Amino acid sequence: MQRLIYESAWDKTIAEQDRKMIEEIFNETSEENGQNVAFPLIRSAMNHKGDLLVTCLIHNFGSEPFVIQDTVFTYKEDGELIAELAFTIPQVQLPPETSMPWTFIFPKALIHKEPVHTGGKLDFK
Repeated sequence: MQRLIYESAWDKTIAEQDRKMIEEIFNETSEENGQNVAFPLIRSAMNHKGDLLVTCLIHNFGSEPFVIQDTVFTYKEDGELIAELAFTIPQVQLPPETSMPWTFIFPKALIHKEPVHTGGKLDFK
């Protein structure tokens, strides 16, 4: 059975309303099309430096751990590429049947097109 976990820094600092929203998204999400890993979007935003912040739930539906080691992620809105970057994130080591929220930060210099923050989808290659 899928379970929701938080990285320790998230667990200590997350606002209660954000925690409730994440739990709602977790409860609404089911395995998609037999995929082992899915990234339902929570929100996207720009920070004060112009970087793109993409917050999602990482669902590992598979039977093997999921790690992010030099993994290329793309963020698209309505099918159009907004940003792409290879990430290595040691804190993300999801055991099987586990979900965890995470924010991916795409630097301003790597943003291909200005996001409108609707119709977003995060995926990996």
